[in-house]
Amino acid sequence: MINFIVVTHGEFGAYLVEAAESIVGRQARGVRVVAISSRLSVPEIKGRIRMAIEELASPEGLVLFCDMPGGTPGNLSFPLLKDVPKAEMISGVNLYMLVCAFSHREDLPLDRLVEKIIADGQRSIRDIRQMFLTRVR
Repeated sequence: MINFIVVTHGEFGAYLVEAAESIVGRQARGVRVVAISSRLSVPEIKGRIRMAIEELASPEGLVLFCDMPGGTPGNLSFPLLKDVPKAEMISGVNLYMLVCAFSHREDLPLDRLVEKIIADGQRSIRDIRQMFLTRVR
């Protein structure tokens, strides 16, 4: 099974995981959230990310989600993850991406799962007004 770490500013990641689990079911194992807070030192944050990576690295794969490219969660995570075998990092995490990840973690290999997560995440970003106006015409 492919495991997941969600590293975000504040509790954003915890709320995304909670919402995704309410849709696809509780993920009893293989999911960790690391919240980045200004109340924590950089060494504390790195320690939490490192611990999560060590606990969740697996032969099937590990995907680390962060909230935005160039942000502290990603900047602190990537150096710790880059040399881990079968580990990938995806930025811009959203609810649809986690629903996809949780739904397909056992039936897709890591490379195909990463492709699907990114495609589904991008597909979920829509101008709803434009989408409905296009259908009406």
